[in-house]
Amino acid sequence: MAISYTTAPLSFDSLASSFKDLQHRLNWESVFVLPRWLKVWCQAFGNGCELYLFDVEQGKNVIGIAPLKVKDSRASFVGDADVCDYMDFVVAPGKEAAFFTTILDKLKKDRIKELSLDSLRHDSTVMTYLVGLAKSEGYEVTVTRENVSLYLDLPSTWEGYLFTLSPKQRRETGRRFRRLEEEGDINYRVLDEAEPEVLDIFFKLLRKSRKDKAAFMNARMESFFRSLADTMAEAKLLRFGILEISKKPVAAVMCFDYNDRVYLYNSGYDPEYGYLSVGLLSKLLSIKDSIKRGRKVYDFLKGPEEYKYRLKGREIPIYSCRITLT
Repeated sequence: MAISYTTAPLSFDSLASSFKDLQHRLNWESVFVLPRWLKVWCQAFGNGCELYLFDVEQGKNVIGIAPLKVKDSRASFVGDADVCDYMDFVVAPGKEAAFFTTILDKLKKDRIKELSLDSLRHDSTVMTYLVGLAKSEGYEVTVTRENVSLYLDLPSTWEGYLFTLSPKQRRETGRRFRRLEEEGDINYRVLDEAEPEVLDIFFKLLRKSRKDKAAFMNARMESFFRSLADTMAEAKLLRFGILEISKKPVAAVMCFDYNDRVYLYNSGYDPEYGYLSVGLLSKLLSIKDSIKRGRKVYDFLKGPEEYKYRLKGREIPIYSCRITLT
C-alpha cells in the first residue's frame, strides 16, 4: 500500500503552539527558521506578500514545514537575504525525498510558476536534496553562488583558541588588549535582555561605525531589530556584548545563542576609539564569552569581511536557487 502525504495550512500562532512537540522531531537547523523569527520578519516586511506557510503530514505525523510566501506566482522563503543569513525548509531527517516531492506537487497544483530560494548554505536541505530531485523530475534549476559565510569551531578554552592564531597574531592580540587596558577601566558587559538603554547604545554605535551601516539602519529596520531583540530575549536566545572604557560604551555586538551556536548578527563601534581596535576586540571578547559557556561554534554569518579571516573563520559558500515550475 502506497504511503500518502498531505499538506495543511499553518498560521504563525498554530506553528508556535506545536513547536515544542515538533522541536526534536524536525531539523530546525538555524535560528533564522524558528517560528518566532519568521513571525517578526513577516510583521515588519511582509506587506504585499501572501503567506504560504504549510506543513507536510504522513498520517498524523508532521514530516516538514514549508515557510514560504507568494507574490506574483513566485514562491520564496519568509525572510530576505538582507536580514536572514541562512534560510531553508524544516524537515524530519530521512523524510526529505517524500517532503520535497509533495512540495513540488503542491506548488504545481497551486499554479506557482517559480520557486526562488536565497541564502542557502551548502549543507541546506535545498542544496542536498531538493536541487537533485527537481532536476531528476525535469524541472529547470539554476543554482548561483551568491556569497560566503564564515564560522569558527570553538575549542574548549580561551587559551586553546589563542593557539589557533599564528605567533604574530597572538602577540598582536595581546598587545591590543594591553593597550586597551591602559586607556582606563575596561568592562565587557554581557546582557540577555532587550533593555531599551542597551538597544539605544547598540544603534548609536552601529550607525557611527560605518556609513553603509547607518544607511542600512533606517527607521523601519530599527523597528525590526527592536522587535527581534524582544522576541529573542523572551526565548532566551539573545546575547548583547557591550565594551566600555571608564563606563563609556565604545563597541557592541548583537548575537543569538541557539543550539550550541553563537551567531554574530551585527555590531558597531565608536570610530573615536578606532585606534584601539575596539570593534575587533569586542568580537574577541564575544568569542571568549562563548567559549566560557561551552558553545561549539561561533558563526560570523554572511560576508567576506577581512576581520573574520583574521579571527580564523572558515569559509563556506552561500547559494541561491531558482526552480521553474511551468
